[in-house]
Amino acid sequence: MELRQATRWNGFVVLLSGFVVLVVAIGGAVAGLIGFGNHRSIPGLVGAIIAILIALVVLAIATGLTIVNPNEAKVVQFFGRYVGSVSEPGFFAVLPLTDRRSISLRVRNFETQKLKVNDADGNPVEIAAVVVYRVVDSFKAAFSVDDYEEFVETQSEAAVRHLATTRPYDSHDEGRMSLRDGAQVAEEMTDELRVRTESAGIEVIEARITHLAYAPEIAQAMLVRQQAAQVVAARQKIVEGAVGMVGLALDRLSEDGVVELDEERRAAMVSNLLVVLCGDRATQPVVNAGTLYA
Repeated sequence: MELRQATRWNGFVVLLSGFVVLVVAIGGAVAGLIGFGNHRSIPGLVGAIIAILIALVVLAIATGLTIVNPNEAKVVQFFGRYVGSVSEPGFFAVLPLTDRRSISLRVRNFETQKLKVNDADGNPVEIAAVVVYRVVDSFKAAFSVDDYEEFVETQSEAAVRHLATTRPYDSHDEGRMSLRDGAQVAEEMTDELRVRTESAGIEVIEARITHLAYAPEIAQAMLVRQQAAQVVAARQKIVEGAVGMVGLALDRLSEDGVVELDEERRAAMVSNLLVVLCGDRATQPVVNAGTLYA
């Protein structure tokens, strides 16, 4: 069984018509009962009974009147049987004596709790995500799962846990995606949630990580590790730049003929320049009044 539109009629027309028929039926019933009471007229009694039956039918039809709000669907059941859904906003009349369940089609968001899991490298991390979704199939949302809201919450937490265990918090290898790669992680989590919630008639619009941090017991140690990695990376950049500057300085000295340096003096100048350029403290100039040779 799949989603289908329920048979419906304009509620205002049905309401007005039913009111007119009900008034006529009540009038006919009263007239028939009066005639039977005064003249013992059997046709009058029959007419009154028919009028009463018509009034009961009108009242039964009135039970099918329903209001559908914007971004809402009414799932219609007739004694347990699914007869269709009404998703168009307005005032309608559906089959009488039916049960109508409201399903919201509005866009919703849900934020998971902060979950503590181990990432792909085995480090405990805290992670949370927000999921934006809406119902696109009222039949599946009503009958495929017990509670579609609870279903989305459970599947969201399961998807976040699965994602955290398959990706490291921070990748030190180029080309390996980590949990800190926001756009790629969000796309992967969204795709996984769409597959997980499709059976419930849910469309996941977006899923994105809102909280990501190392667990408190290792946060300090991982902070030291990150600082060390940043220091190493900064030193590497400094050394690369210093080597380039030393080479440029030696080339310019040779091209301009400022000084002719042999291998030993070139080595001494390279050493001095690297110390100046790579040092993390300000250098003090020293005037050399001697010579490199004995």
